[in-house]
Amino acid sequence: MSDASVVLTLNVGSSSLKFALFRIGGVHQRLLSGQFDRVGRPDTSFRLVHATGATGSEALGQLGHGAAAGYLFDHLRENIDLATLAAIGHRIVHGGARYRHPALIGSEMIDALKVIAAYAPEHLPPAIEVIARCRERFAAIPQIACFDTAFHQGMPAVARILPIPRRFLDKGVQRYGFHGLSYSYLLDELERQAGAEVARGRLVLAHLGSGASLAAVHNRQGIDTSMGFTPAGGIPMGTRSGDLDPGLVHYLAQTEGMDALTFDRMTNHESGLLGVSETSADLRDLLAREADDVRAADAVALFCYRAKQTIGAFAATLGGLDQLVFTGGVGENAPAIRERICAGLGFLGIALDRDRNARSATTISASGSRVGVHVIPADEEAVIVKAVAAMLDEQETSP
Repeated sequence: MSDASVVLTLNVGSSSLKFALFRIGGVHQRLLSGQFDRVGRPDTSFRLVHATGATGSEALGQLGHGAAAGYLFDHLRENIDLATLAAIGHRIVHGGARYRHPALIGSEMIDALKVIAAYAPEHLPPAIEVIARCRERFAAIPQIACFDTAFHQGMPAVARILPIPRRFLDKGVQRYGFHGLSYSYLLDELERQAGAEVARGRLVLAHLGSGASLAAVHNRQGIDTSMGFTPAGGIPMGTRSGDLDPGLVHYLAQTEGMDALTFDRMTNHESGLLGVSETSADLRDLLAREADDVRAADAVALFCYRAKQTIGAFAATLGGLDQLVFTGGVGENAPAIRERICAGLGFLGIALDRDRNARSATTISASGSRVGVHVIPADEEAVIVKAVAAMLDEQETSP
């Protein structure tokens, strides 16, 4: 593999498309990155960040995921020599029970993803659309899928089984968990910063953003996680409800005439912080309003309460806690949220240093804290390019 080879990574969200371009060979150098926001809406926007720090942004009108990918390819072709493009790596949110490792994308995989599209209806259809657009434009370039669910595939059966009739388990209906690429990166970065022994300890990893989940990890192995069969489970998020009493389905069908599609739209797009506050899905907005708006205060309190509960539950699952790691847009940038989540967890050995937390330092625990508390910026793209480069190397060395 030439040191001049480049790899494009694509990370499809329900209403976003993140991308990064790396030069691979030895140390992987990020050449640029960026994202499309509000994809599928009238105000789709495009932002680009070069390695030099130069940035650019553009309002594009309404673009779907496929059209956004096409716009990106045109932009890259006009500004960068893509003759050295070696591969495209995709973050795929859900791989079902089948896909446990990064894998080359072919027709068989695409068909398999279409079969399980209902597992993650907000994410898999647009990901499949972007893959198709890539195959059209770069037919000879290998595409490699990296699955968010793969990290959690080794969870004990007791953490995966849903308490519904067992016949559904045979059809793949179980708890899968998500944010796996983020958790993989956190483990590698924690090991780099604090050593292998620390990374093998009893950890709770908290990826807190517009989508939010936590994971219990021991010996670098996922033990449990808050999200379940779909990314809508777990703690409340920006617009997702998190876990609910299933009796609500029947109740709302009776009292509101709500069908399954409407219920799904409500729990994925109209609930969580937005639903409780009635104003915003963004914790920055809610923190600014909470002193004067009880709805905003309730939403912030509920988010922190459920995250705190989950940390306590996972500490029980792990038989104790050695390290707590925050990541994601909220986890990295909201000291007030981290402080509220950790408040009252002294019985677990958690104590924050207020100044370090206010600065979002790498380690924010107090010097006497038995549990280390850390802030590590998320970098799913680094995990994708590492996996892609490894597969390319393997292909080159295969007889």
